[in-house]
Amino acid sequence: MLRAAVHAATSGEAGLDVTMDELDANGQRFVCRRVGDEGEGVVLLHGFPETSKMWTRLMGHLADAGYRCVAPDQRGYSPGARPPSVDDYRYEELGADVHAIAAAAGFERYHLVAHDWGAGAAWAALELDPSSVVSYTSLSIPHYTAFAEAVWSDPEEEPYRGFLDLFTAPDGLAEEVLGADDLAGFRDVWTESAPDEVDAYLEVFRQPGALTGALNWYRAAWAHRRALDDPDWRFGPVSTPTVLLWGRDDPYVRRMSVTLAEPHMVGEYRVVELDAGHWLVQQRAEQVEVEVLAHLAAHPIG
Repeated sequence: MLRAAVHAATSGEAGLDVTMDELDANGQRFVCRRVGDEGEGVVLLHGFPETSKMWTRLMGHLADAGYRCVAPDQRGYSPGARPPSVDDYRYEELGADVHAIAAAAGFERYHLVAHDWGAGAAWAALELDPSSVVSYTSLSIPHYTAFAEAVWSDPEEEPYRGFLDLFTAPDGLAEEVLGADDLAGFRDVWTESAPDEVDAYLEVFRQPGALTGALNWYRAAWAHRRALDDPDWRFGPVSTPTVLLWGRDDPYVRRMSVTLAEPHMVGEYRVVELDAGHWLVQQRAEQVEVEVLAHLAAHPIG
């Protein structure tokens, strides 16, 4: 049964009234940040290697505009949502988590905002059941089939394929490399993040099993190949009103991904190119806020 769990506390993150609590959803317990007391619901999904902390500034702007926001630390990141099997991190589970978290937060219909692997979970949620999602804002990741196809066919993606080889290597090599020196490799990635964000990320990734849980998203997706090669799963056409925010200099998501996505988007769809790399929330915070608020306002929940 979905319910709001008992632990609740309020913190003043970046001057915001952020409630930290836990939601029971899809058989897991998710640590969540929540901002806003009333209004239409917005679920915000973080990517790798970040947590819900990345969304606090945007959540404050959304709350000021009259929205209720919930941002979970997703499967593998929350201590109560860290199952041991790689199969527990398949698209089916990630997408089901999204809908279940929204329901646990009291959202019958809601808006989705997601970045990086959070966007992967959002595309999976749309594949499982788009009926409850009123609008979708994807940061960095276009339609997942197009993204997967480009990852494995675009010569410009060769450096990213090297990361995937590491993330999916056997015998815990990725945990050894990425966890070395108190996660020094991640610190090189978090250069765009504020110190309090980095502290929040470190707090999670230092927990037993958290790094493995996060990497299991890649392993369960066969380094994104499952979207292309598994006859039992496909990411179909999307009719949900969608805006893609994409950084022209993204080293992980090249232009081929964006181009290949167009035929998969059969509903209202818009691409906004930003003068940025991959970390859009940190690099272009104001532009992201403007675009997200405009997209939500254009698609009110009826």
